[in-house]
Amino acid sequence: MNTNRRQEGGGAVTILGRDGCPFTRAARAAFAEQGRRVEYFSVRTNPEAKKRLLDLTGGAARVPVIIDGDTVEVGWQGKW
Repeated sequence: MNTNRRQEGGGAVTILGRDGCPFTRAARAAFAEQGRRVEYFSVRTNPEAKKRLLDLTGGAARVPVIIDGDTVEVGWQGKW
């Protein structure tokens, strides 16, 4: 595990996702449990968030996209 990725109690993590997506919900909950502040943006209701997601994924509409400092992760595997 890359210890630079997990910063318990660290700064905010940004999540671009969809409200009804179970992976988006799970990622948001996991970071909150770690004591992280989560900045969430719905790609369905926020055009700027959707554009950012598409830019970060090379045009793939996959959620969630997790941005933690300089680290970007597409998808949620249940751990960080």
